[in-house]
Amino acid sequence: MSRTVNKYHFQCTDCDTIYQQDEVKYLCPVCSAENTNISPPKGVLKTIYEYENLIDKHTDFKTLKENNFLDLLPIRDFKNMPNLKIGKTPLYKIDKIQKSKLVFQLFLKDDSQNPTFSFKDRASALVSAFAKEHSYNTIIAASTGNAGSSLAGICAAQGQKAIILVPESAPKAKLAQILMYGAAIVPVRGNYDDAFDLSIKATEEFGWYNRNTAFNPFTIEGKKTVSFELFEQLNFKVPDRIFVPVGDGVIISGVYKGFEDLLRLKIIDKMPVIVAVQAKNSDNLVRNINNASFEIIESNTLADSISVDIPRNFYMAQKFIKKYNGETITIEDKNILKASSLLAKNTGLFAEPAAATAFAGFLSYFENKKIENKSKNIVLLTGSGLKDIAAVKDLINMPKAILPDIAELKNMVK
Repeated sequence: MSRTVNKYHFQCTDCDTIYQQDEVKYLCPVCSAENTNISPPKGVLKTIYEYENLIDKHTDFKTLKENNFLDLLPIRDFKNMPNLKIGKTPLYKIDKIQKSKLVFQLFLKDDSQNPTFSFKDRASALVSAFAKEHSYNTIIAASTGNAGSSLAGICAAQGQKAIILVPESAPKAKLAQILMYGAAIVPVRGNYDDAFDLSIKATEEFGWYNRNTAFNPFTIEGKKTVSFELFEQLNFKVPDRIFVPVGDGVIISGVYKGFEDLLRLKIIDKMPVIVAVQAKNSDNLVRNINNASFEIIESNTLADSISVDIPRNFYMAQKFIKKYNGETITIEDKNILKASSLLAKNTGLFAEPAAATAFAGFLSYFENKKIENKSKNIVLLTGSGLKDIAAVKDLINMPKAILPDIAELKNMVK
């Protein structure tokens, strides 16, 4: 099903200026000119749809879903999406933890079931589809691993060229994925921010389409689809609380944006409490939420996917969290590893450290009795643990080999 007109425009997160589709592509030209190297960039654009015109058309969630949410996406035709299963990931209900029955409802949204095993496929798929509709054959991105492997895989499915700039310290498993998908990988001496800045220069120099989060506004639009799925999977109920791992602030903004779209269409009447969970050693977003000036502390966490010095979507995330009374928490690396182990042993789900950070945030709330009885709680698991085996090496104790003797086996497993 297609439509002839894209009913959306852009609004700057900082100055609120409205731009039509053909006026801007990535950032607000005024606010982005104020960017510095020592603070989060300004001028990130928010995609706004003609909600008032859509209210009469979509009186309930069912009509909104009939055309794959096309009225709330910036593409013309859903057939331009990759022929892969993007989204529609499982939501598992968990009744017990460590054999203790829960007095509230806990659900795990397992986005490691996406094609490249991470949440990032939601954004890559939409960016790829938009590029296809507008005749861009080459897409570039900076990544610590997941966004890069995601874009590489999606572009492989779409017959597009992907160029991925990665910091040289990125996990090898994620880099192997990128190479297997046939993308051009460019290791950069420096951190993610250095790779990001170089990708912007390449976009300007070569005219490639850029997938970077907090730069391309459609990454948020792809990520917001998780909120639509959660609403449906919970039998058209809004959850009470959602725990989200946070680095740049794009995923949490996407979760907010999806529910905000439903609010503006009057399909729901409240926003869930969304908890921004950051690693304590990479807390540059949540630590600065209420600060008058932005302070950067160098990140040093094993959760590489959310290890960010300059959270590039800071201002949008900050606005969402303040507007809708979101909550924040930081977690030490040792507790992230503990949560990863507990999650795997109790549920059979092996999450990478960034995803386990969200579960660690939930565990902290649980242990401190901050979760209400009978409430509905979601933990967003954003990536597979197989992407970063090295991070959990200290949890793994491989036993020595035994002789093929039943007595030795009996002694081993008693």
